Amino acid sequence: MTIQTQLTHIFNDRQATQFSATSIFNLLSTRRVQDKMQSQNFMLVEDPLSLDRIRSVLTRLEDTIIFSLIERAQFTHNPRIYQRGAFQELKDLGFEGSWLEWFLKEIETFHAKARRYTSPDEYPFTADLPKPVLPPLSFPKILYPNEVNVNPSILSFYTRAIVPRITRRATLALATLKRANGIIGDDEFEDDGNYGSAATIDVEVVQSISKRVHYGKFVSESKFIDNPAAFITHIQNRNRPALEALITKPEVERKLLLRLQKKAATYAQDIGLDTEPTINGDGHINGMGKIDVDGVVDLYESFIIPLTKEVEVEYLLHRLHGLSEDAIEKLARKNTVT
Repeated sequence: MTIQTQLTHIFNDRQATQFSATSIFNLLSTRRVQDKMQSQNFMLVEDPLSLDRIRSVLTRLEDTIIFSLIERAQFTHNPRIYQRGAFQELKDLGFEGSWLEWFLKEIETFHAKARRYTSPDEYPFTADLPKPVLPPLSFPKILYPNEVNVNPSILSFYTRAIVPRITRRATLALATLKRANGIIGDDEFEDDGNYGSAATIDVEVVQSISKRVHYGKFVSESKFIDNPAAFITHIQNRNRPALEALITKPEVERKLLLRLQKKAATYAQDIGLDTEPTINGDGHINGMGKIDVDGVVDLYESFIIPLTKEVEVEYLLHRLHGLSEDAIEKLARKNTVT
């Protein structure tokens, strides 16, 4: 029985005598762990550029991102972990970056040795990683060679805009607790000292967002090979608005945001035994659940979707690099009847 089927049974079985938020969370957490593995097995998949297959991967990544954000929201902002040079302990090790950057470096160094970043859908945040200790896998040629990597933008936006918003409730709760113990002023806010726990989750979040955003390359390649003639002139003229129009599907985006809102609202709930699902007992979705639902939707609407489009367009602008005029002309004449 699939995890999705188990969830359906939990929500729909009126004869069930016991179910809890914990049981649902555990099932969905299992799915999230599965999603953190390689989203497609490129050694087995017959058509990794199938739009249906790509959409399936992106939909599963929504669960991964939402659950990671819910976990991060349990801790306060802890801005110190995002400030470079804030930890003398790291300076003593010769590292001048932030606590989170150090976490990423250490984790990605290990993963690089296990050849994680040889996979077509993986992009590290850390430069100058070691080579894999294993011989490379012979992945099929899927994407056109390119150097598009927007991880610096992802890390900056996440730490500056997303973390303060999703941790607001925990931060305010900490301030209340500190005031009750006589701690007031700047010391009452933001820092609960859980630097390791917060950064561990941060790594999960930014790596998942990175995979989600860079999957735009698969979308662009799929649409390009389906109808090269529609793209070639705009690529040659470097017409970004025209290329974006070709890859944008407003109705798909609208449905995505609706689905995301429903998922975030559902996953943020505490489930009662004999009542309809509520959020922390009061029926409110925003402000009282495990996560700011509107914040999750806004993350996609204001950042992930627009940045994915930037990746898609930038990939297309490099799609003809190195091709001869004859090769480009042959692509332009490709039969596009479907």
